[in-house]
Amino acid sequence: MSGAALGIEIVVVFFLALFLLQRYGDFKKQQRMVLFGTLLAWYLCFLIVFILPLDVSTTIYKQCLIDHEAHAQTPSVSPVLSNQTTPNTSISPSKSVCYKPWSYIPDGIMPVFWRVVYWTSQCLTWLLLPFMQSYARSGGFSITGKIKTALIENAIYYGTYLLIFGSLLIYVAVHFQWHLSWSVNQSRIFSHCCHKILFILTLLFCIRYELQTIGITAANTWGLFLLVLLLGYGLVEIPRSYWEVSRQGHLLIKTYFKAAKLMTEKADSEENLEDVMEEVRKINESIKYNHPLRKNVDTILRKCPVEYQEKMGRNIDDCEDFDDKQNTHPTERSLSKLHKQVIYAVQRHNRTRVQWQILLEQAFHLEDVAKNETSTSRQFVHSFAPPEPVGWFRRYIYTPSVEWYWECLLKQWFYRVLSVVLSLFSMAVVWSECTFFSTRPVLSLFAVFIQLAERDYNYLYIEMACFITIFFLCTCVYSTVFRIRVFNYYYLASHHQTDAYSLQFSGMLFCRLTPPLCLNFLGLIHMDSAISHQAKEQTAYTSIMGSMRVLSFIANGFYIYYPMLIVILCIATYFSLGARCLNLLGFQQFMGDNEMTSDLIDEGKELLQRERRKRQRIEDGQNRRREWRERYAQSDEIAARNRMSMSEMKETNYGETLNSNTDRQAKYTRSSSQTGRDSIELLQDAEPLDFIDETLNDDPLQSEPGRHTGGRYLSMSSSRSRIFDDV
Repeated sequence: MSGAALGIEIVVVFFLALFLLQRYGDFKKQQRMVLFGTLLAWYLCFLIVFILPLDVSTTIYKQCLIDHEAHAQTPSVSPVLSNQTTPNTSISPSKSVCYKPWSYIPDGIMPVFWRVVYWTSQCLTWLLLPFMQSYARSGGFSITGKIKTALIENAIYYGTYLLIFGSLLIYVAVHFQWHLSWSVNQSRIFSHCCHKILFILTLLFCIRYELQTIGITAANTWGLFLLVLLLGYGLVEIPRSYWEVSRQGHLLIKTYFKAAKLMTEKADSEENLEDVMEEVRKINESIKYNHPLRKNVDTILRKCPVEYQEKMGRNIDDCEDFDDKQNTHPTERSLSKLHKQVIYAVQRHNRTRVQWQILLEQAFHLEDVAKNETSTSRQFVHSFAPPEPVGWFRRYIYTPSVEWYWECLLKQWFYRVLSVVLSLFSMAVVWSECTFFSTRPVLSLFAVFIQLAERDYNYLYIEMACFITIFFLCTCVYSTVFRIRVFNYYYLASHHQTDAYSLQFSGMLFCRLTPPLCLNFLGLIHMDSAISHQAKEQTAYTSIMGSMRVLSFIANGFYIYYPMLIVILCIATYFSLGARCLNLLGFQQFMGDNEMTSDLIDEGKELLQRERRKRQRIEDGQNRRREWRERYAQSDEIAARNRMSMSEMKETNYGETLNSNTDRQAKYTRSSSQTGRDSIELLQDAEPLDFIDETLNDDPLQSEPGRHTGGRYLSMSSSRSRIFDDV
């Protein structure tokens, strides 16, 4: 099993990242560069989360070997003392041997692995993803234009972080100078100040081994600042969200509120799209096919919806007269700006349209649950038929009876129990974040659990405890990243409705939040020497991340006491202070005791009732058409069979008539042979009736009453005009 667990988790994590990207991104429409960058960022961050428990168990095993080697050398140093202390220092048989964990990773693999994963993720989040983000959002029509726009947009971004890095570098240089044992006389103060800059430049070469630690410290400080903000929100909001799911009535009212807000956003997106399409139409009419910028206009038209493309493709002149000075043509820069607006407007319109349909399904399902709660048959009945055919799972396992018990009885209790468990876990995290710096006594709950398992070397329990803890922390942070919405610039929407800018921004956040999150987790379980202050074996992850002791105010101040701010953030989230502030600023939030909230709930309820009636009419119309098709298909089959039987009977009578006429003709004289031939010709002209489906009568006034409209019988008017010709 050496290294097998590492390989399995690498493969599993890749498919997990691919599944999430497929849910939020669009493999068919979005650029391959955007998808690859986002997938790589998510994959590397998830790898850190899943592989870190293996690193912890391997480190505990190495510490066990070190302790036993030290214990084995003790008798050789002082044998008398060893004999005297033997009764008190006896080791139990279970602890006398260090058992290798099932997921043991050989030496030399983890440092290389962490170095590749960490520095690749940092290059992505600080260099490549910001550039790719601006490149994908640019409205340029060429690669050169997009690169130029991306460089301009990232100039301020890179300059800000270079300024922060330079400030930290100067601080380290001055801090390092203070610890030098140089005796400077008062007469040399002036010359020392003059050579200050030269000394700092020389000092850079002396502390080049600390530059890596400075960069990691700066990145972790920025990540820890965001981490505490997001974690404080998620620790309260996730348990509360599951508790609200258990309250069907409250959830339905909140869905009405969301429907009213989403309808407003949907109408706004449609109006914005109309305005942008109007500008595109004007430019499409002003720039003809022989204009040099026509290819840029065609690029913009390809990004427009199909119905607008068909409207704009009509009544367009093929060419224009360049001598006409009255026409004012846009510039390439204005076309690039319009191109960017078209991409944004179309993406926003499609997203709101899909979200509206999803919200309708959720609201109708909640209304069905409310109706079925009072049902005595204990069979779950849906208002509308499912759009997809019923599969074997719903036919044999998830039957209507099972669905009723789950939706009306078991589901709410399940989510309540889950909410209580998550609340207890959140309180344990808050307590540990406030007390993880205390090593004697150990107050962090997670450190206590890991140390108890470490005494018995229960590696499976250690890995499971580490994985559950770090998974819960990542869920609180990552779910906040998926829920947060910065106006319309950053928003992760499921069902393939997330734009390229938001996907890459989420990748940047993940790469910045995951390393400090894992470092904070190691501090919670006292596996970080900067927190425990113990001479113990460090994890390979900590050896790559380095120690923050080079910056004392960060290692001993910010890194330890800033996580205590999570208590204030949890209290603010519990009382919804952020939502109340946004509501005061004009951004409508769900507040139960607000008049505006009640109005939006009533509006959303009316919208859903209107959509329900509309969908009911559509479904009734489809059912009627289906019934008419089935009814007339049966009547047509019966009529066809009757016509076939009548035709066969007439053909039989016609054959018998011909035979009788032939026999009668043989008895007549030669003088009456001409009359017999005329009779035979008259009978041959009277052909049997036949029904032809292809010859339809389009004019209903010309059709005879009582006939089926699906076809008509052959007319005998032409034959009747020849019947009496021989008479």
